[in-house]
Amino acid sequence: MATFREMRVLEIVEDDSLTTEQKIAELREIESEARGLQRAASESPMDDDDGWQDDLRQVRLALDKLGAKEPKKGAASL
Repeated sequence: MATFREMRVLEIVEDDSLTTEQKIAELREIESEARGLQRAASESPMDDDDGWQDDLRQVRLALDKLGAKEPKKGAASL
């Protein structure tokens, strides 16, 4: 079963009304949110299988499909 985030990623990729740049921007927002939630989960006694890694992989695959370059990572990146 697809998660809400996975469905949203697919919806963005298939939206013909958005430019590639708009799709990438929206996917980057989802990626940023998922990374923040993943960081929060890693700092709390939450379940290790929180699903954020799968969501991040789906976003990364969609960004790659759109030809987005990998953002530069800073010291605080996961």
